[in-house]
Amino acid sequence: MTQLTRRNLLGLAGGVAGLAACGQRSESDTGARVNMDADTRAPYDGEVAYRHGVASGDPLADRVIIWTRMTPLGPDNKPVPVSYGVFADREMQQPVAFGLTLAEPGRDFCVKVDVEGLEPDTEYFYRFIARATSGQMDSPLGRTRTAAPTGTSPQLKFAVISCSNYPFGLFNVYREIAKRDDLDAVIHLGDYLYEYGVDGYGGETGQALGRTHDPVIETVTLEDYRTRHAQYKSDPDLQAAHAAAPWLCTWDDHESTNNSYRSGAENHNPQENEGDWSDRKQAAVQAYLEWMPVRDPEPGRAREAIYRRFDFGDTATIFCLESRLTGRSDEISWFAELGGLEPARIPMAAARTMTRVQADERTMLGAAQEDWLAGGLAASAGRGTSWQVLANQVIMARVRPPNFTRTLSEDQIAAVENGYVRQLIPFSQLALPWNLDAWDGFPAARERLYKAAAEAGANLVTLTGDTHTAWANNLHDAG
Repeated sequence: MTQLTRRNLLGLAGGVAGLAACGQRSESDTGARVNMDADTRAPYDGEVAYRHGVASGDPLADRVIIWTRMTPLGPDNKPVPVSYGVFADREMQQPVAFGLTLAEPGRDFCVKVDVEGLEPDTEYFYRFIARATSGQMDSPLGRTRTAAPTGTSPQLKFAVISCSNYPFGLFNVYREIAKRDDLDAVIHLGDYLYEYGVDGYGGETGQALGRTHDPVIETVTLEDYRTRHAQYKSDPDLQAAHAAAPWLCTWDDHESTNNSYRSGAENHNPQENEGDWSDRKQAAVQAYLEWMPVRDPEPGRAREAIYRRFDFGDTATIFCLESRLTGRSDEISWFAELGGLEPARIPMAAARTMTRVQADERTMLGAAQEDWLAGGLAASAGRGTSWQVLANQVIMARVRPPNFTRTLSEDQIAAVENGYVRQLIPFSQLALPWNLDAWDGFPAARERLYKAAAEAGANLVTLTGDTHTAWANNLHDAG
């Protein structure tokens, strides 16, 4: 492989705070003003602000998504005229793309532009300018880069992250990512935000840290999800990480609600006034597509079908999977199946449950996405791409707990206070997979994926989020 060279990135080692700052009123920096004052539309009547930074994502060899969000401070809920510029240099003396758009209330004043006609494997800088009667407002400056073209074999570096729960801790990992000047992209594997209210998972820690969720209730409506996205993107470290590199994002369950699947979710409760699941799912999807630097699904595809692929030269193809809302079969939970049973009845009940778990018709991705992935693996490997990488949400490897009744002493077992672990101890004697919310709950679908990879001759690497623990696994099919 060849080592890619990198130009210095905005002096990020000392300039992260500048990237995260609110927009400033436009001055006469001529490079930035090239073509960006051509907007003659009527300005927004009032003041506007940038409170959520800028972001880029979904890089291809000739294009990339750029994103920001305007906050109108005036009384009128009217669109804000916005112009954008993309530059070949940090000083913004070499403009390469320019355009006009609107921050509209129907998209929560988010602006997302698919900038085309760019050079491959090239670093760019971008910013937005809002037009208001109070004056033009510049966004923070963002840095992005396009993917390498086919026929080249660049060395690639990615930051891989997941499970960012605002009340459960500070976003110091995002701060460290923002300091890097050598990343081709940041890959977020899901749980970009969490749906819980202040009385839910992480709430107690959030109160101690002064980072309680907004809104204070669980997110259910479109306004709830928009407010939660806005809160997360108010974090300066997250803003800095978004401004430092393009992101490849997919969701897991908490962007909608815990343990979600196509037709429902463990944490969706209509009997508690949470409404129809389809309405809640569509609200979560709409807010995500508004607030994230992802390319919307093409016309004719369901809005929740955000699975997509990215080629980085001949080194790697990244497949961003969607494993929750389009094709995932109904949840099977050991708690629901075995909870309350007498110990003598558990082995038989577990065997019946595994028969359902192993059914051929159970699917993680759905038939359409399985076919799309099989074709993509074959195309990528067929043209000689070195690696086929799955940006995947949940553990793919087979995971069995050890038999804790043998590996732990009676004193150790007696000392266990966590109720979750206490239930796991007798279950561990059955030598069955514990987490059916992972690929272990969809073994037939996993075998189909492995077969597609084998038939394609793919060099498969699976990236995984979800578990809040670090794993390294070799993947084994049924053979």
